[in-house]
Order: sequence, then C-alpha cells, then structure tokens
Amino acid sequence: MKSSTSTAPAAPPTPASATGVPRPRADAVRNRERILAAARELFVESGSAAPFDEVARRAGVGNATLYRHFPDRPTLVHHVVLFTMGRVTASAEASLAEEPDAFAALCRFTHAAADERIGALCPMLGDDFDGEHPELLAVRTALEAAVVTLLAAGQDAGLVRTDIGVGDLMVALSQLSRPLPGVACLDTDRFAHRHLQLFLDGLRAPARSELPGSAATLDDLRQKTM
Repeated sequence: MKSSTSTAPAAPPTPASATGVPRPRADAVRNRERILAAARELFVESGSAAPFDEVARRAGVGNATLYRHFPDRPTLVHHVVLFTMGRVTASAEASLAEEPDAFAALCRFTHAAADERIGALCPMLGDDFDGEHPELLAVRTALEAAVVTLLAAGQDAGLVRTDIGVGDLMVALSQLSRPLPGVACLDTDRFAHRHLQLFLDGLRAPARSELPGSAATLDDLRQKTM
C-alpha cells in the first residue's frame, strides 16, 4: 500500500527569468574572466598595487567595465585569488581523472598550477586581505582536498615517495613558480617547468635519499602564513 506521506517528485529547476534574477550575459562572463586573467598576470609583474587602467587595457575592456565588475582594489584582489585557486582545483581533479597513472596526474597538475601563477598568490595575501572570508575558506578547502587526494593516489600506488606531505608539494610549487622580484627577472619564467620537472623526478618512489626533518603538512603552512 502506498504511504500517504510519500514525497512528491522534485519540481524542475525554475528558469532564471522566472525568479527575477537574470543570468549573466555570455559577454559579461568573458569580460570578467579576461579581467581576472589580466589582473593576475599584471600582479605577477608589478604587485597588487598595479594601476587599474593597465588592468583594463590588458583585458581589452574599458575602465567602466572593470569598475562595474570590481569596484575597488580589495575586491579585485579577492576575486583574482578565488579565480586562480578555483582553476588550480579544477586542474587537480581533471588530472587525476584523465591521466593514465597517479604520477602522470601529479606532473600534469604541478605544471598546470605553475601556468596558473599560483606562486604569485602569496604576495597578495597581505595584512589587508581577508583570509577568513567564507568564499576564500570554501575554495581553499576544495583545493586542499583535491591536492591531498592527488598526492595520496600517487603514494598508495607506490609511485610517489611516502616521506613527503602536501605541504612539501605546495611550498615547492609556490617557490618554483613565483618570478624573482623585478621586471628584469621575468625571463626566468622560462626555466620554471624545467625546474619543476627536476623536483617532480625527486618525488618518485623508491626514494633515492633520506630527507631531513619531517613531512610538511597543510597545518604547518597555515601556522606560517596566518
């Protein structure tokens, strides 16, 4: 006998137009992504105090479009960090899902994270950056979970040495993908992938040497950066 308390089928999603909340136009989404990508590159070169006019110029948009999306510098910096971390998270997940083995996935992720300029985020996280913002905490949690899963997959498969932690990976990635200070040093970017691969080869199991100290964890990183 059918229960009188059975749950009715879920209603189909309500179109955005019916809720009164319009969906962003495709060109607005593209402009937003161009601005974030341009700002990230400019911040790598000149720091997060770089002129807004130059961000707009590099993105190929007008100043009014830039300010419509990001009305002030803290908002732009906040969203550049979210944008970069979100893309790196997606790269970690795709690498593990699509590569033939966990070490290949780790290599793909590491090089992709370098291309996303993840090392350049550190100088943006200054005293005036809200490190406890709910959006930031959510995207950071997702990124950490994805990288933990990626590294654990390599270690469980016997492909990655077991005496390292996620903190070791993230510190090395940050250091090797961050340009040296000064515009004249930006040409060193061309060596980043070469040096990252040397580092990755050092992660292969079996380990060829004993590492000093203990594996760095995510908690270790938070204590040093908070």
